[in-house]
Amino acid sequence: MQRWPAEAIWEAVAPQLPGFTVEVLPSIDSTNSELMRRARDGRTDPVLLVAESQTAGRGRLGRSWASEPGASLTFSLGLPLAPPDWSGLSLAVGVAVAESLHPGIQLKWPNDLWVHDRKLGGILIETASSGGGEGARFAVIGIGLNVAPRDAAGLSTPAASLRALEPMCDAGAALLRLAPPLVTAIQSFEQFGFAPFQARFQARDALRDRAVALSDGTSGTAHGVDEAGALLVHTATGMQAIRSSEVSVRPRN
Repeated sequence: MQRWPAEAIWEAVAPQLPGFTVEVLPSIDSTNSELMRRARDGRTDPVLLVAESQTAGRGRLGRSWASEPGASLTFSLGLPLAPPDWSGLSLAVGVAVAESLHPGIQLKWPNDLWVHDRKLGGILIETASSGGGEGARFAVIGIGLNVAPRDAAGLSTPAASLRALEPMCDAGAALLRLAPPLVTAIQSFEQFGFAPFQARFQARDALRDRAVALSDGTSGTAHGVDEAGALLVHTATGMQAIRSSEVSVRPRN
């Protein structure tokens, strides 16, 4: 049975986030969906919502994310946020998660965590009205990570897992390690934007200097990200800054 260090997480994070709470649910459709529902009902206090399993987990571009008790870490962090520019938030979140968990974790623009070209996890960020000051939104930052190896059936490539990196890792321990630095990173992003995270992202960039193909048919070579988090791709027509997260990018080699 999975044990969750909810009190230890609360003790570490609450000083940074007044009103912060931690909730663990045995099952829910989606932690992101639940926090978005709460936000629409006016419930916008900072909260970390963890689900042992999700029946309708969501990834980017409407993709599903399967999670089973003990095999995955699925949670959403909801908090009011008012950065001058939201560009690059998913990249900053990825940096915080990767740095807190393992040196071997890389980041694939714009919101995936990879290990040796295999997907370890993903990030899904949504926002709702917070009822706060000008520019403030309630940000829902959803993260899903494979803790145990997954069945490769139906996957284009086998998935990565935290236990392949650290055999004794469990979901609760991973959450305790990443939650405080994640909150710190988000607060830093709110104040300073993505620029301070640029070099840290570049150090783990899974696409840098690789041939890539975009979903619109364009191809080129990835050259890292700019100070706003846009992916730089050198194409036949010159350097392009890819800003839309709706554009899928895949390495060609």
